[in-house]
Amino acid sequence: MKYVSTYCSPLGKILMAADEAGLTGLWFERQKYYAAGLDEEHAEKNLPVFAKTKEWLDIYFSGREPDFTPPLHMVGTDFRRSVWEALLEIPYGETRTYAEIARRINGEKGGTGMAARAVGGAVGHNPVSIIVPCHRVVGSNGSLTGYAGGVEKKIYLLELEKVDVTGLFASVQKTARRNK
Repeated sequence: MKYVSTYCSPLGKILMAADEAGLTGLWFERQKYYAAGLDEEHAEKNLPVFAKTKEWLDIYFSGREPDFTPPLHMVGTDFRRSVWEALLEIPYGETRTYAEIARRINGEKGGTGMAARAVGGAVGHNPVSIIVPCHRVVGSNGSLTGYAGGVEKKIYLLELEKVDVTGLFASVQKTARRNK
């Protein structure tokens, strides 16, 4: 049985889902893949994991880096779980590209475009938004694409972590001018 609870964030309502093992989902209302994997039969319940998750989110949205991670129980293929584990290793206030994550997972120095696209698919299906920081993943040219919650939320989260998003935009603009 899965259980749910909601959290009111500065970016809108967030639905949390959990089972006995840990947090299984965390989605912004109306985001792509909203409540994906949530059992039809679920109930609203106050669980200790929800209290920990709300505490984590309170700290995070206050502009500070939480020093703990709520218990997670992310269900997916081995490949997707390896991508989600790689996301957890991206430090607060930093970004990585899809290609960098592909290289890390492949254990190679040069991941292929196909691998980066596969990573992009797994990142997009991350069921535990924010805590598993898919918002910290950018395109190879610095583009802020691929956030299921929407680019505006991605920018907000990166700025909250003091990431210089103008530098990311500048990189994209410079590349666009060079390609004209």
